[in-house]
Amino acid sequence: MCTPDAIQTHQHLRAGGMTRSDIRRAVARGDLDHVRRGVYAHRGACSARVTAAAHGGALACVSAARHLGLWVLSDDTEIHVCLGAGGHRRHRRASEDDADGCRCIEHWDAVGLGGTDGIFVMSVPRLLRQILHCRGVEEFFVTLESARRSGLIDSRGLQWLAAHTNAEGREAVRLSRNDSDSGLESLLRWRLRRHGLDVRTQVPIAGVGRVDLLVDGRLIVEADGRENHDAEPHRHRDLVRDAVAAVWRYRSLRFDYAMIVHDWELVEAAILAALA
Repeated sequence: MCTPDAIQTHQHLRAGGMTRSDIRRAVARGDLDHVRRGVYAHRGACSARVTAAAHGGALACVSAARHLGLWVLSDDTEIHVCLGAGGHRRHRRASEDDADGCRCIEHWDAVGLGGTDGIFVMSVPRLLRQILHCRGVEEFFVTLESARRSGLIDSRGLQWLAAHTNAEGREAVRLSRNDSDSGLESLLRWRLRRHGLDVRTQVPIAGVGRVDLLVDGRLIVEADGRENHDAEPHRHRDLVRDAVAAVWRYRSLRFDYAMIVHDWELVEAAILAALA
């Protein structure tokens, strides 16, 4: 993640002591990139923020969340840009007749942007609300729990979200916690909520260690994530954990990212069958 002042306006560069000649020389050396009229990017600024600034706005929605290191479900590469209620698009839009045009996903909601370097930055509660309305409640929930886990949203932010969202969003805020270690754990909790199960995350079990989820006090569910757990020594460690859990009369189920995200019906059926 690039520094907050990686992109600045001409006005803020001048206020920081640079003359017009200094700015021109910095551009010539490659220390500054002239993004658009009145806006410059310092060397090392991340490409997503540069794209958003060139488009005329700030990173928004899942792009802003990903930039902050938060967990998001989507793997899409489109840049979400917030232009605000009174913003102006600086790029031409792609169309059937203009395939080379900009393909950024625009957000025009009035979001109360604010920043100290002349380039506005989305607040975490507001980008979470954008995710809810743009990507749906599941992605909102997993990113919200990621923000709570990383300390990027506090009680005031949660209260603001609950007051400025719909019924689904309020349910997600109410159910959210700060103990999920990954978005997959959050997604499992959200999808299992309708069954009335007791689902706890990051539970320590003697001899086994900390497990991803414990369902109804007897079923261990491990969400292996996107990394490869088939390779040694991961595979051996996982087998030992499952065997020790069985000694303590726990049953274990293990699912990878693709199964949880793309084959939920099978995962749900397996969990319910194991509890039956």
